[in-house]
Amino acid sequence: MTMLTREEIERGLAENSEAPNGAARNAHAEVLVGAAEANGDWPLFRKALDNLINAYLWSAESSKMLVPFARLLQEYDKDPGAFDRWAAHSLFWQFKWVATAISDSPEIPLESATGWLDEMERRYRIAGYSERPVREAELWLADAIGEDDRAERAYRAWLAADRDSMSDCHACELNGQGSYAVLRGDDARALEVWQPVLAGERTCAEEPHRLLAHSLLPLLRLGRFDDARSHHLRGYRMARGNESLLPSVGKHIEFCALSGNESRGLEILSEHAAHVGPLVNVDDQMAFHGGILVLLRRLTELGHGQSPAVPYEGVPRTVSELYEALRASSLDIARRFDARNGTTRVSDRFLARIGREPLVDVLPLGVRSTALPKTSAPAAAAAPVAAPAAPAAGFDELVERARQARDQGHPAADELWAEVGARVDASPEGEVDALVAADVADHRALTAARAGASNAAELLEAVRDGYQVLGQAQRAALAELRLASEAAQSGAEPGRIRELLAVAARAAESLDADEPLRGRRIALAELASIRVESYLRSLEAGPEHDHLHGPGQDHGHGELAAELGAFVAAHAEDLPDLVAEAEEMLGRVALSQGDPERALPLLASSAARSVSADRPWQAVDPLVLRAGVLMSLDRPEEAEGVARAALEHSAEVTDAETQGVVRLTLADILLRRADGAAEATEHALTAAHWFDQAGLTADGGAQARLALARAHAREGRNVVAAEVLQSTLPDLLEHGEGQAVSAREFLGDLLRELNDARAAAEQYLLAAEVAKGWEDTRPQAALAQAAAEQLAAARLHQEAVAAYERSLELYRVTGDAPVAEVRILRSLAWLAPRENVTAAAWEQARDLMDQAAGVVEAALAENGETSAAPHLRAELAQTWLQLAQVLDWRVNSLEEADQEDGGEDREDGKESPGTVVARDTEVEALRLEEIGLSERAAALYAELGPDHLGDRLQCVQYAAWTEHETGRGEAGAARLSALIDELRARPEGVAESLLERAQSSLDGLRS
Repeated sequence: MTMLTREEIERGLAENSEAPNGAARNAHAEVLVGAAEANGDWPLFRKALDNLINAYLWSAESSKMLVPFARLLQEYDKDPGAFDRWAAHSLFWQFKWVATAISDSPEIPLESATGWLDEMERRYRIAGYSERPVREAELWLADAIGEDDRAERAYRAWLAADRDSMSDCHACELNGQGSYAVLRGDDARALEVWQPVLAGERTCAEEPHRLLAHSLLPLLRLGRFDDARSHHLRGYRMARGNESLLPSVGKHIEFCALSGNESRGLEILSEHAAHVGPLVNVDDQMAFHGGILVLLRRLTELGHGQSPAVPYEGVPRTVSELYEALRASSLDIARRFDARNGTTRVSDRFLARIGREPLVDVLPLGVRSTALPKTSAPAAAAAPVAAPAAPAAGFDELVERARQARDQGHPAADELWAEVGARVDASPEGEVDALVAADVADHRALTAARAGASNAAELLEAVRDGYQVLGQAQRAALAELRLASEAAQSGAEPGRIRELLAVAARAAESLDADEPLRGRRIALAELASIRVESYLRSLEAGPEHDHLHGPGQDHGHGELAAELGAFVAAHAEDLPDLVAEAEEMLGRVALSQGDPERALPLLASSAARSVSADRPWQAVDPLVLRAGVLMSLDRPEEAEGVARAALEHSAEVTDAETQGVVRLTLADILLRRADGAAEATEHALTAAHWFDQAGLTADGGAQARLALARAHAREGRNVVAAEVLQSTLPDLLEHGEGQAVSAREFLGDLLRELNDARAAAEQYLLAAEVAKGWEDTRPQAALAQAAAEQLAAARLHQEAVAAYERSLELYRVTGDAPVAEVRILRSLAWLAPRENVTAAAWEQARDLMDQAAGVVEAALAENGETSAAPHLRAELAQTWLQLAQVLDWRVNSLEEADQEDGGEDREDGKESPGTVVARDTEVEALRLEEIGLSERAAALYAELGPDHLGDRLQCVQYAAWTEHETGRGEAGAARLSALIDELRARPEGVAESLLERAQSSLDGLRS
């Protein structure tokens, strides 16, 4: 093997310090230590040891740092003078990591762990450091071995000791203090201590990452569900894929298992499947696997024990098999700790953890998760919005309530009849009343018909016959009508459908005159006939006359409207609930004819009749539709009131899709309000949950999550918004090109706000690709420009230039986007000398700025004195100022190059006089040009008036400081002083902050 040179080792150490954390980085660091030692370069060897310790720390192999640390400590003891101030500080700082690693390593005897702690205390005292870190390390060791009194003393001593340069950062210390409060059962105190970190006031490399995970169960236990949801979404995004944060990942998995989000927990487990196995750091292994075990046990309880989990040691495992394997290995680790510590505390706590029960049935998170498959095991279902009253104790009472709900059309009827059916099935044969059995059969046949079952007609016929035998003619007549409806639903021949409708109508009309429901049955048959006949007419007219399509065209709508109008007039007084249905249909007809103003009163009347008929749940659909119409007419305040009424009336609706639609409608409306984001978040979150319950995750659920992401973003919670949007993005991409582009652009915006420039650029580019075939090139141009900006921010300069050039090409196709063209040209000018700092690059930058000015001047000439001119003139002023700044960059580059190598024409270490004169002449010319450009920009901003005072001040400041750099400081100060006097003399006044800024700059010039 070839020995590495010093330069190669130095380069390797630099690369390794920037490499991703993990086993590969560790292995490289180990090689570099061996190479440095073989080289006999002891300063380099110490540097390599330090690099290896840091690599181990940020991985799942942190316990391996003990050996290199011991070697480094030996080097220090041999020659402390070889360690400069920073290296010595780093060594003592690493003592804290080692103390933790020793405590977390069951192979190290307790005596050795205590000895290391004593050694740490001794060395800190000699070096003059505070005992604060020592007492914290003592706390955790004492807690692990069950010495609670000692732990409490160490805790108090920790807080009492002074902070110094060896103390952990505030964020990490607060983590430990809150964690100790949790161990003592004080969740509220822990969250209070953690608040500065959770709020982002105190942060570090691993905070708030870890604390967001630590806070999850305390928040659940205290009922702070919104915070728990937010901390999970924020925290998991930070911890995902980070090897040193596997214990935190385990906490997120555990949280999902204890909050009714088992499917989400399984997805997180799958993302980290590579780490589900033995780890070098066994304490991290036990912490990570502990969270997984909570999930696996919960999945088994829900009936998923035989479902596939993730492989373990290369072998595929079911949920139950993985549970047994991880439990056995984890308990083995715990017992090794117990054996070392002389106490069962570690295993006791571990068993308590993996035995935890759910803290909430279902906590909707907002993110999309693939639903678990159905099982026969009972599962905690989402609580309905308004469950019916508890089932009656007596069977007769239950049947009576079910019949009342059925006759009233109450949404709870299905659930009540399901309970009746269950009790009937459990009763001995022959003991069930015949009418009750017929009613149960009726409910089951209707359920089959709604589901489109192939035997629905057969079941309905049996129900009809059964009711006829029992003398229940009005129920038999209703069954006849359901047979006709089922035939239409299943696509029967029009003739057959009409035949069944006629039979149903005759059955209703043949009821005894004294039958209370005779009039209702006749009206039901009439309304059904109107609805079905309209469908049949459109079917017979062919596809060119699609039913209820073609705004502004009749296609039979006039006939349908006339029939419905006659029905309303005939039954307005005696059957308000049926008339409400007819008016809702009339409203939909009006909308299909492109007449929303006619639809609005019809929908309002339909809802009002339903409420007056004591059927408020029936008002929900027309109200939701009316709210949507009002929004389309830009009447958001009215729409909000209507949507709130729909939400109120939905209290007894048990249909999950309807619940989702109501809440999504209100959320969309609230997002139009400046102060509506918080409430919109609540409704969108609940809507997504209900759509999931309805099996519509990819449809309504995706739209609800899109609204939820927008609401979170409006609240400034961009991390949570991005998590929600990314989870549902695959669904949104299937909803048409328009939504695909919009969703990707929105995600790009969120990622840009999160300073993830590469990922943001990727989303913009993918959106631009979708828009590539659109006739209007402006969306693609804007997306390419946004991508270019993010590529430049990510220092991918060549890619940024390509994206800018593509955007410029597309904008020029439109011929009406001069501002966009100008800004792109200016951006290209800034990128030109970014990687290739040559005279040609500077000339290219100048040329691009000149092109930008030319575009503005051409647009100004075309616009003349139109309203667009002020905006264009401001762009021209900005272009002049930015050209001045580019020239300043050129001057600085010349001066820096001169300082580095003394010029390009150096001979024998001396620069030729001609070169000096030429460069000084060029610098002077550039400085003068800068001043002239900033003067022109300032004058143009002055013409544009008080709205551009800040821009004008920037230009004057720039000119003044440039003069100062050329040795004409007094002239620059006079220039700025004159502007300050002018600003103070303005009768309308100016912002104090502007004057303060100007005066501060002037003071700087004169100092």
